[in-house]
Amino acid sequence: MSNDVKAQRDDELFDVVDEADRVIGQATRAEVHRKNWWHRAVHAWVFNAAGEVFLQKRSHLKDLAPGRWDSSCSGHLDSGEGYDGAVVRELAEELGLRLDGVPERLHFEAAGAATGWEFVWVYRLQHEGPFQLHPAEIECGEWRQPAGVTAEIRRNPAKFAPAFAHLWLGQFGG
Repeated sequence: MSNDVKAQRDDELFDVVDEADRVIGQATRAEVHRKNWWHRAVHAWVFNAAGEVFLQKRSHLKDLAPGRWDSSCSGHLDSGEGYDGAVVRELAEELGLRLDGVPERLHFEAAGAATGWEFVWVYRLQHEGPFQLHPAEIECGEWRQPAGVTAEIRRNPAKFAPAFAHLWLGQFGG
C-alpha cells in the first residue's frame, strides 16, 4: 500500500450538533476533531450464532486510535445523513455487508470526552461472515467471547479504541 493512501479524508463534511444532538452547522472532519465539537457516529457489534463478537483492529493509517481494537464497524455520519443510513453504509464500506434493513438499535450514548465528543448509536446484528475488510481502515479482525473482551478491556484498556471501550463496558461491564 502506498504512503499516500488514507483511511479517511480531513475534508469530509460532518454535521456539528448541540447538547441535544440538534444540527447547528457543518465543519470538516479535521476542524471538528481539532476543536472537539459535538458530532455524530455509529458503532455496530456483529455477533455470530455462537455468541462471539467480531472485533476489528484499526489500521495504522487511521487518524484516531490507530492499531487498536474497535467495534465490528464504526464511523461518522456524513453531513445530512441519519444514524440508520450511516450504519448501513459503514457496514457495507468496512465489512462488505449489504443489508436489506437497519440492524437493531442497542444503545444511544450522549456526547462527551469518553466518546470523543460524539453522540453515538450502537447497533447489534447477527452475521456469520466472512467479511470483506476495508484494507485502508481495518488491519484485521477476529471473533471473541464477550466476557473475554470485557476482561481484556479492564486489564489493558490501551489496546482498545477509547470510545469502543467506554461503550462496551457500558453494556457488558457489569
